[in-house]
Amino acid sequence: MERNSVACVMEWSIELEKALRSKKPGRSLKAISEISPRLQQLSKEPDPSPAVYHLFDLIPGEDKLFSNVIILRLANAFEFGDKHTRVCIVKAFLFEYKKRNKRKEYKGVLCKTRVHMQAELLRRVKVVFDSGDVEDRALALGLFGCWAHFTKQSASIQYLVLSSLVSSHVLEVQAALFAAGCFAELSDDFACVVLEMLLHMMSSPETLPAIRLAGARLFAKLGCSQSLANNAYKASLKLLLEFSDEYYQVAMLVSLSKLASRSTILISQQVDLLLLFLSHEKTLQLRATAVRCLHFIFSQGICHVPVNGYVVKTLLSILDEPEIPTSMLCEVLQTLRKMILCMPPNLPYDVLESSKLLSIVENASPSPIMAESLLAISVLVDMSRRLKGGTGLGSLVRCFSLQPSQVILLIIDRITILVKLVLDLCQTDSVEFQQVNCLFNLLFLVIREYPDLHVLVLDQISDLVKSLSYMDDNLVVTTETDAFVHHSVDLKGEKSRIIRSKLLFKVYRFLVAFLENLTEAGTISTEVFDKVKLLVELVCQSNLFECYTYVLYSLLLRCQIIWGNMVNESEGSRNPDRNLGISLDNYSMKHELRTIECAKRMLAEKNNWPAYRVGVYAACQGDWLTTTFIFKQLVLKVRSNSCSCWMKSLVQFANSERKLELLLLPKQGLETHKLHLTPSSNDLGCQDAASSIKEHICSKELAAAYNGLCSSLETLKVDDVKTGHTFYFQHWFLSLRVKVIRAVVDIVKILGNIPFDQGNTTNNGKVENLMVGYLMSLQKITQISQQLKRLAREFDLVTTSFIDMDKKSSKIISELAMSCSLLAFCTGFALYIPSLFKPISNSGMGILERDLDAMLVQNLVGRLGNTNHETSKNLCLLLEAGRNPMDCFHMQSRTQACKIGSEARDILSVCNYAVSGIAGLKSKANRVHNEEGLSQLPKDGLKLLYDILTKWMQIPFRTPKYFFKLRPCCGSELFAVNETRNPDGIYVSPGFNLSLNLCLQLRNVAPDIPVRLKNLYCMLYSRVSFQEPTESGVNNQQNQGSYQACETDDMVEMNEKLLQYVTECSTKSSNKHRRGNNDGEFVNSFVRFELNERRQGFSNCLLDVSAFPVGSYRIKWHSCCIDSQGTCWTLPHLNLGPVFTVHRL
Repeated sequence: MERNSVACVMEWSIELEKALRSKKPGRSLKAISEISPRLQQLSKEPDPSPAVYHLFDLIPGEDKLFSNVIILRLANAFEFGDKHTRVCIVKAFLFEYKKRNKRKEYKGVLCKTRVHMQAELLRRVKVVFDSGDVEDRALALGLFGCWAHFTKQSASIQYLVLSSLVSSHVLEVQAALFAAGCFAELSDDFACVVLEMLLHMMSSPETLPAIRLAGARLFAKLGCSQSLANNAYKASLKLLLEFSDEYYQVAMLVSLSKLASRSTILISQQVDLLLLFLSHEKTLQLRATAVRCLHFIFSQGICHVPVNGYVVKTLLSILDEPEIPTSMLCEVLQTLRKMILCMPPNLPYDVLESSKLLSIVENASPSPIMAESLLAISVLVDMSRRLKGGTGLGSLVRCFSLQPSQVILLIIDRITILVKLVLDLCQTDSVEFQQVNCLFNLLFLVIREYPDLHVLVLDQISDLVKSLSYMDDNLVVTTETDAFVHHSVDLKGEKSRIIRSKLLFKVYRFLVAFLENLTEAGTISTEVFDKVKLLVELVCQSNLFECYTYVLYSLLLRCQIIWGNMVNESEGSRNPDRNLGISLDNYSMKHELRTIECAKRMLAEKNNWPAYRVGVYAACQGDWLTTTFIFKQLVLKVRSNSCSCWMKSLVQFANSERKLELLLLPKQGLETHKLHLTPSSNDLGCQDAASSIKEHICSKELAAAYNGLCSSLETLKVDDVKTGHTFYFQHWFLSLRVKVIRAVVDIVKILGNIPFDQGNTTNNGKVENLMVGYLMSLQKITQISQQLKRLAREFDLVTTSFIDMDKKSSKIISELAMSCSLLAFCTGFALYIPSLFKPISNSGMGILERDLDAMLVQNLVGRLGNTNHETSKNLCLLLEAGRNPMDCFHMQSRTQACKIGSEARDILSVCNYAVSGIAGLKSKANRVHNEEGLSQLPKDGLKLLYDILTKWMQIPFRTPKYFFKLRPCCGSELFAVNETRNPDGIYVSPGFNLSLNLCLQLRNVAPDIPVRLKNLYCMLYSRVSFQEPTESGVNNQQNQGSYQACETDDMVEMNEKLLQYVTECSTKSSNKHRRGNNDGEFVNSFVRFELNERRQGFSNCLLDVSAFPVGSYRIKWHSCCIDSQGTCWTLPHLNLGPVFTVHRL
């Protein structure tokens, strides 16, 4: 458990005392400088709860005592120290003052409720003020300003500050103005007095320019209330025009803008004032300040800031002026961007002068200055996105011809220019190289809004690739042999080859995102495929790139996630080109061979890291042949034990997925294996089709694939014991994959035990025996359906358990959850036909409890969301009359109704087929009333389930990119002590409740996480069955914590209980902790924590273990957190819960 500032303050106080007493030169000054960030930490620390004192074994109030001791020692050193010491002390308190959040109430270490020796502190500083020189008085005034939270109550100090305003020494007056500003921010009455004195001082002709400048800055602090801000604004507005000093006017403009931002009434007036200072008569510095103030106002998020044509016209006129500094141009462009984002949707189209803006931005975009060029293009990108779909703004596009195609051409032209510069420089760390990446991001923003412009983009990208592929006409490779050999004929050497390859890698990343966006938008077509095919051939026929580049572009054409959906649609429609799927697979097979050849060359040249990256990309696209080949070669090259275990696990994983990929393909040699074709059961008879499918599925390959996945999981588990929590996600993901494939194996085994042909007998006994056997199989398969439904919820839990997971990985896992939910529905419904069980209702077997059907339907309908209303409607019709989908609790909004990607489209296709097939089977069962017809229904249901399972297994399986992100998992650790705090462990007497003080600590939180966490929640629970060996004690608390999250059987259920408590807390302001429902065998308690700066939370709870017999028991726990957007994230727990012992005294 990490010690916070409350636990460290005594140590800090002792260290400071030793340093101040030390006679070693510079020791005391160093200690004072070190104490300044510690003062800030103490200020950020909330008031400690009793749990904090118990966990750190502190005396209540100890932290406040020693923090006061630190302040008193600094005050004492200020009184008796030299000038250097006094300056260091003032700097230390200034550091703490500047770090305060001015928008929140200050409750830091210097607030009046936490400083208990106020009179003594003021007396020591006042001694320095009374007896010192001008510099000492200025330092004392600065200290009074930093201590304003408790010094503002002293009338003598207030008088001292006000009297210093009329001092004859400039330094003292400046310090007094600072202190007066600190007081004015807290006291409205004092601010009114300061305003009157300030007006008199500023209007006096005898006031020195330095004092007038400091006074101008003070006006910004006179906004304690809205009425005071209005008075200060009006007064300072008059003073602005009385003096022509440029520095003074700059300071006044800044102060006026800050005052205006606090009052909605003053904003329009301030904007008009700033426009006056943008005229050509004003100096360049004043105009730059006015632009900066405009940007400040529009950056405050105030959407009612007036946007009129005159503001735009004035800013555009500045862009037209020659010799304007780059910083000012960037401010103008940034202000225009903010204005575009703040524009209301019903703004008239003539407000923005689109044609002029377009011409200006086109002139600015070729600027050699990176910031100016990017901002200029960003303005057009934001405008094109903002104008899409607006009524008034839509006409702006038509009237002034601001077409998105113009923006696209402008961006690509700029990229082309920069590419030539990068090739000349041959430096990947150049500004131009970075700008290329930014421009591709802007291009994707535009094309994501306008996917119908994909042909234009592909044509332009092809031209760009041509410029990279051909350095000289003589270097163009024309034969297929040259494409594989890739002789080194690059005249500029290996460095140019590397630069070109890195540029093409950026193009590749854009193309992948671009094509996936087209797939989601449903605009992928054979025309797109043909253009991408030509682009890939263009790259592969050039010899100017690294093998890594050739492999990546070959993989682009083999991505089943992108092109497979196009094949399915063409096969489903009445396309005259019925061989489209075969031609695509033939072309894919050609590039598969090319990919393997290039991978061999990379490995032969010992380019191991690029080869690993290619394997990762292949796994993320579902190309398991390439993945298996590369990882099998790399596993022989690694040296460290950790890397060796990781690569062995990857080889076993990829090889198993390859076996699953080949499982359903016809056994006609390797070439046929590469053609992803499966015989349609529609062309076969019922029994032949089922037998054929059964022959393909019920094979040794399925068992071998499952065993390989288990081996991969075990290999990873052994290594993660040594490396901590590095492979936490990988282990959890693989364990879920193993469970899913295990469920498929069990389904196939159960279905294989149901005979296909029972004969056309009408014997009542045989029919009833058939139904009894059918019912027994149904009972088993219903259990698997429940397991799959739970696996879907566990996949949901994965998506909310890793805060730093990228969106694409989250989407893939959500699609896997949908896939599990679909299979759970199919196994639960395909064989369940109520009319089948009527003949055996009196056989003693009973009828299955069918609470599961409503949950299966609800689960699947919830995931479909608004993507397919017809399928959702048909799903609900499958329920028996009078039954409705159950309302299950779901808070994880990220997993519900996710945006459908290409893989999810395959799932939807199988879902549509399954729902229609099950509905048809149920309709047929309702029409059949004779025993012969009833005996045929099991065959039909069995054949349908085999067919659904075959289609389900053909859905491409991709590995999320996050799987290859190897770093310690971001999670939480729980620490607990009881009230008595026994160093030997946690003990409680029989018949008593267990009171615990808790600390929940976040670990391995990356500094760049995209969310800001607020509150933590935790559920603690225990059972009598959680008994531990008596000798285990507390030393067992941290052991084997890596896999508890993904091996706990009740994890999903406990997570839903915790989320339900979080929902209740969000609707009730109280309820920091709550005891759960205890029945003696199972006890639980819910706790809420407030997160501090160190990502810790402290609280306490009470567990009713009065019914537990003598012995030692493990407390298990589950935690989550809420971010600033209200999203709930589950936190993987990185250690086991504490052990408590029930013993007799």
